[in-house]
Amino acid sequence: QITTLINHKDKPKRSDKTLQAIQRVGQAVNLAVGRFVTVGEAIANENHELKEEMSVACIEARRAGETIAQLTDVTSLDHPESDSHITIFTDKTGVVKAARLLLSSVTKVLVLADRIVIKQIITSRNKVLATMEQLEKVSSFQEFVQIFSQFGNEMVEFAHLTGDRQNDLKDEKKKARMAASRAVLEKCTMMLLTASKTCLRHPDCESARINKDGVFHRMRLALEQVIEIVTDSRPNGENEMAPISIYSGIKEFKNKVEGLRENLYFLSKENLSTMLEVILEHTEDFTDSAYTSHEHREHILELSKQAKMELEQLVSVWMQAQNQKTKDLMEDLEVAILKTCQCMNELKREVHSAATSLAADLLKYHTDHMVLKALKITGVEGNLEAVAEYTCKLSEQKEQLVEMCRLLRHVSGTEPLEITCIHAEDTFQVTGPQIISAAETLALHPSSKIAKENLEVFCEAWESQLSDMSLLLREINDVFEGRRGEKRVYLSLPRPGKHNANLKALKPVKLDTEEQAKIAKLGLELHLLTSDVDSETEKWEDQENEIVQHGQGMSSMAYSMYLFTRGEGLLKTTQDLFHQAEIFATEGTKLASALHALSDQVYDDDKSLLLLEAEKLISMCKQLQITAKASAQGKSATFTKVDACILKTRNVMTLLCQLLPLCCKLLRKNKAGNGCLKPAPPWKEDRIRSGTNARTPERRVDTSGIKSLENHVTNMTFLESK
Repeated sequence: QITTLINHKDKPKRSDKTLQAIQRVGQAVNLAVGRFVTVGEAIANENHELKEEMSVACIEARRAGETIAQLTDVTSLDHPESDSHITIFTDKTGVVKAARLLLSSVTKVLVLADRIVIKQIITSRNKVLATMEQLEKVSSFQEFVQIFSQFGNEMVEFAHLTGDRQNDLKDEKKKARMAASRAVLEKCTMMLLTASKTCLRHPDCESARINKDGVFHRMRLALEQVIEIVTDSRPNGENEMAPISIYSGIKEFKNKVEGLRENLYFLSKENLSTMLEVILEHTEDFTDSAYTSHEHREHILELSKQAKMELEQLVSVWMQAQNQKTKDLMEDLEVAILKTCQCMNELKREVHSAATSLAADLLKYHTDHMVLKALKITGVEGNLEAVAEYTCKLSEQKEQLVEMCRLLRHVSGTEPLEITCIHAEDTFQVTGPQIISAAETLALHPSSKIAKENLEVFCEAWESQLSDMSLLLREINDVFEGRRGEKRVYLSLPRPGKHNANLKALKPVKLDTEEQAKIAKLGLELHLLTSDVDSETEKWEDQENEIVQHGQGMSSMAYSMYLFTRGEGLLKTTQDLFHQAEIFATEGTKLASALHALSDQVYDDDKSLLLLEAEKLISMCKQLQITAKASAQGKSATFTKVDACILKTRNVMTLLCQLLPLCCKLLRKNKAGNGCLKPAPPWKEDRIRSGTNARTPERRVDTSGIKSLENHVTNMTFLESK
């Protein structure tokens, strides 16, 4: 809007329409600044150390907004008495100055607000570290329960703060690093619980102590990495050394080679030769690997040799072209460039094939988790000799998977995927020895329930990482083949005249900026609830379950409604929103039917609770349908109806957040208790993919298992009973 004002061209004739448009833009800028400054002032009041700086910046911004509004007040120009009134037409430099002041003051407010957010994250991290130190020193179960409860709450707060920060990051590499660190913290929270309990139960057991120390060490490293990302710094002023992959090396090399078409003198032949040497050094990771097939090894060596020859030919023609630019030489140079690039493409294809075929074979081979099952059985039997045998096999498996991750990193294609490969490598590297120490503890104390539970937790982490690798492999193949993964979007857009006979009589309207501001808080609450619901649905083993599918559909529709409150997304008018609310309510009623079906399969005590929640859901959905179908005439009535629809949708989503974990718990309980429920279908890669990608690209938000952290805290009572 400011750019529109600055670039406005003076014309001798000014229509009323032009004057009104200019005034509207000026007023909109002033209104937006007012809202922005109100938030800034609220932040200033809560943070006294920056209050003065923030207040000054807010005052400057407000003054600049008001100046722009005054200079664009041009509707009275047609009246003779307004000749002395200064406007954008008589003082354009005034608008430019006000715009500059506005942009600098707004930037200042944003920077100060950002400093506050960083400080909040650091403070939260310090709280977590302090409580971790207490947890390491506890010697009784009662003390541990109290401190872990506090720790859980602090971790939930830290997860919320870092989750918001991750969403705000623009650098995809930092975003991937943050996601990896937060994933470590989420998984380690449960590990810390069981490892600490095992240590308390068996205080003289060396393997239990090693197991616990490993978890604490990994959590501290993850916390440190989060702070490095947030503050954009490294300890001791070190520079971050980004690992170079074969893909990124080939891409840069080809760019330099192709750049010779435009400029023959912008780099030296030594520079190009060094770049190729680095790439070929990295191919040794493949040729030296014991897991690379003989065929792939031979092809890679052959292409490496060919690449050197093609570069020599290119350099020869290039040097001649620098001395004498003839047509023939330039044609020879073009041929040499094409042949060099083609050779590099073939090398890239070969290493990709080598890495992905190895990964596919290993993942297929290890899907049965036979070694983990054997460790659990021999541990419970107290068979130390057998445990030692299977720990050797697990160590071999770990080496294979670590090597697989290293090779996949070379061909991942994007920096975020490279970081995901590095994270996977670290996870296998650390979790392997932790499983071994947990298995040794169980073998030494075969009757210990807590030692058995501890081994289960570490084995689950290993299995989870293997499942993640299948998804990662698919993404790497998508990037290589030029597909970035189609995202399934749940759409239920209205078609006027088809769904409702009365639609023709209604004029579709949009929310204006003031109405959007009023409803923003409600919309944000709805957004947070959709993230919570997504987090809950992802925990279900059976992604085809009817309850999960209805929950995902409702979450997707609620997210569309949230986007509407921001003036974004596929719902363009209030009528679109009302129709979406009707379909949302219908989906909720279908979910209630699924809950009734589930109630027939559970115990009596659980059945009454489930039926009660289902009736609540039906009642809330009926209320939403009535509100969505009610007629509303006039702007004020329409906005009231929009507000009511969003509010009632939020209430349904709040109930859904409680229902999903309850249903998941009942299914597991019945499955374990009387086997009356059908077992979950076998895991399928496409099922996981459709579950995680059931949202538009902009929805791809990682909640770092905030709900699961909260569940760790609420489930602490079982420790006291023990």
